[in-house]
Amino acid sequence: MRGIFALFMLLAATLGSAQESSNIRTAVFAGGCFWCMEPPYDKVNGVLETTSGYSGGHVKNPTYEQVSAGGTGHAEVIQIKYDANKVSYSDLLTIFWHNIDPFDAGGQFCDRGGQYRSEIFYSNEQERELAEASKKKVEAELGKTVVTQIKPASTFYPAEGYHQNYYQRNPLRYKYYRFRCGRDQRLEEVWG
Repeated sequence: MRGIFALFMLLAATLGSAQESSNIRTAVFAGGCFWCMEPPYDKVNGVLETTSGYSGGHVKNPTYEQVSAGGTGHAEVIQIKYDANKVSYSDLLTIFWHNIDPFDAGGQFCDRGGQYRSEIFYSNEQERELAEASKKKVEAELGKTVVTQIKPASTFYPAEGYHQNYYQRNPLRYKYYRFRCGRDQRLEEVWG
């Protein structure tokens, strides 16, 4: 009898674990400097992990030097691994919008060029619809045309290790960069 009970408990745990993992998803957003996009997501309940990287371009396995120089088609992006039972894709989109300048087609803040563009990379039709609806909502709220693109997800390439969690490992350099770049000042102008 104990053997059957133990088997039942193991089966229940396995099913529970499979059910939990089926709600683990990823989102990919380009919002300028990837260092600056990690902090707003890292403090959200339900976000399991953020990874800085590159996506949207045509060069395989790009390096930071290649992407930052331009010409690869890639943008600096943040990949967010999250538990959809705790935080929704719509919530992640709201955080995204409030951490970018949606009116700047030439980059973000002091970082210029297509590699620093703002962009939402969707993985399925539902994400595309949610992204489009959120973009329309931002346009209505702010009364201006949003230039942020919404495109199908492509291969995500993690950035080099020294870029991961940069704001935590190099807090003084990160804060200095963020201040000098004018990111918070512009976000205050856009979002109040």
